[in-house]
Amino acid sequence: MARNKKYRSSSPVHAGLRQLGAVVPVPDRPEAAELERVANPHPGKTYLVRFTAPEFTSLCPLTGQPDFAHLVLDYVPRRWLVESKSLKLYLQSFRNHGAFHEDCTLGIATRLVDFLAPRWLRIGGYWYPRGGMPIDVFWQTGRPPTGLWLPEQGVATYRGRG
Repeated sequence: MARNKKYRSSSPVHAGLRQLGAVVPVPDRPEAAELERVANPHPGKTYLVRFTAPEFTSLCPLTGQPDFAHLVLDYVPRRWLVESKSLKLYLQSFRNHGAFHEDCTLGIATRLVDFLAPRWLRIGGYWYPRGGMPIDVFWQTGRPPTGLWLPEQGVATYRGRG
């Protein structure tokens, strides 16, 4: 796509990114997904980065039925920022992956903590009901840094989630 090359930065910050600006198929499983990162241009500042995935899907490992969640991921970067297209592809790789809600939610958080080594990270997995009961999963690495503005995740407790 010639148009993308015209706007591609030659900055060393972006060097090595293979997915951004390229046609990349959705990985068939989370283990096959390649996360990418870029240097944080403000490593001395305390700020929050939020990703929201309101249409996250995975499969029940026993029935194969689809499970749906609204994920909210907040982190305070240190040295690295996750590249958003690689994160999107990683999250999409769960579509055909069988795992319980807790395993999906904590697996995503753990992989990002291992990959980015953020100052702080939290995830909220707001799962839609299966069997008449929503299962929401929350986890964080510890206390938020002092001075961090931490907004609510903005997902209502279950009342049809709409």
